[in-house]
Amino acid sequence: MADTLKRRIGPALLTAYGVGVMVGAGIYVLVGAVAAHAGIYAPLAFLLAGLIAAPSALSYSELSTRIPQAAGEAAYIEAGFGSRFLGVIVGLGIVAAGTVSAAAVLRGGAGYFTGVFDLPWNMVVIVFGGGLVVVALVGVLESLALAALFTVIEIAGLALVVWAGWTAPVSPDWTASAPMYVPGIGIAATLAFFAFIGFEDIVNMAEEVRNPSRTLPIAIISSLIITALLYAGVTVAAIRAVPLEALAQSERPLALVYEAARGGDGQMLSLIAVVAALNGVLAQMVMAARVLYGLGGRGGPLGLFHHAHPRFGTPVVATVLVGASVIVAALLLPVADLAGATSFILLVVFAMVNGALIYLKRRLPDAPFRVPTWVPYAGLVLSVLALIVFGIAGQG
Repeated sequence: MADTLKRRIGPALLTAYGVGVMVGAGIYVLVGAVAAHAGIYAPLAFLLAGLIAAPSALSYSELSTRIPQAAGEAAYIEAGFGSRFLGVIVGLGIVAAGTVSAAAVLRGGAGYFTGVFDLPWNMVVIVFGGGLVVVALVGVLESLALAALFTVIEIAGLALVVWAGWTAPVSPDWTASAPMYVPGIGIAATLAFFAFIGFEDIVNMAEEVRNPSRTLPIAIISSLIITALLYAGVTVAAIRAVPLEALAQSERPLALVYEAARGGDGQMLSLIAVVAALNGVLAQMVMAARVLYGLGGRGGPLGLFHHAHPRFGTPVVATVLVGASVIVAALLLPVADLAGATSFILLVVFAMVNGALIYLKRRLPDAPFRVPTWVPYAGLVLSVLALIVFGIAGQG
C-alpha cells in the first residue's frame, strides 16, 4: 500500500463538497425546530448562526494553509498548544462526532426512503451504507463527483421549496405582527448552527487538494456564504407558506411547503431528502476516514490507518472502519438530540481551534493566507457565548 493520497481536487469540486455536507439532511428537518423557538424570525436565526460560524471559518481558512494536513483540527491544536495528546483526543472526537452524525443521517434517509417504498428498513440501511463505503473506497474524485451530483439535486430541491413557498397561499402567521423574542432567537441560532456544520470538514481533504493555500480558503468561505443564503431563502419561503405550529411539529417541514403550494403528499421532496441524507453520510465518511489517516501519520497504535491504496489512492482501512461503524450505529443506536450534541462538541473544538490560531499568529505571523488578528478572538468569543446559550437551553 502507498502512504500518500492523490492530489486531484480543485476549488469548484471542494466547494461543492462543502455545500453538500452542510446542506446534508439538516435543513430538511431543522427548519421546524428553529421556527418553534424563533417564530417568524427563524431566517434571522439562520443568518445569526452563519455569523457565529464565519470567524471560525476564516480561522480554519488560515490554519488550513499553515498546516495543510488531513487531520486538520488535531494538527492545528497540536501546533498551537504544543500537545500531541490533546491533538489526538480532539481528532478522535471529530471522528466520533462524524460517525455518529452520519449514522443518524443514514437512519433518517432510510426512514424517508421506506416511507415512499415498502422495503425493510434494516436492509435499506445496509444497502445504502455499504454502497457509500464502496464509493468512498474507489476514489476521492469519484466520491466528491457523486457528492457534487447529490449537491445539485439538493439545491434543486431547495429551489423548489423556495418556489413553492412564494406561490403558495400566505400563512396567517406571515402577516401577523409578532414581537422579537431575543432569547428564543438565540436558542434557535444555536440549533441552526448544526446546519452549518461541515465547512470544517473541508480542511481534512488538504492532502488531496491541488494548490491547498489557494483552494482551501476559497472553498471554505464560498461554501459558507452559499449555504447561509440558501438557508435564509428557504426559511423565509417556509414561514410564508406554512403556519408556525404545523412547521414546528413536523418531522418533514419542507415537504409541507411543497404540499401547501401543489397539494399531494410531497413524495418528491422526500426523495430529495433521501439524496441529501446520502450526501451527508458520504461526506462524513470521507472526512472521518481522512482524519484517521492523518492521525495515523503520528505513529503508535493509530499508525495502521496511515496507508492509502496504491491504485485508488484512498485510506482503505480507515474508510472500512468508519463505514462499518456508521452502518452498525445506524442499525443499533437511536441517536437522540443529535443536533444539540454535535453542535456542542464542535463549538468546543472551534473555541480550541481559534485559541490555537491566536497562539500561532503571535509566534509565526506570516502565513500563505492570513486573516485579521481580531478574527480568531471573535471566533473564540462567539463559540463560548454559543456554548453558554446551550447551557441555558439545557437547563430550561
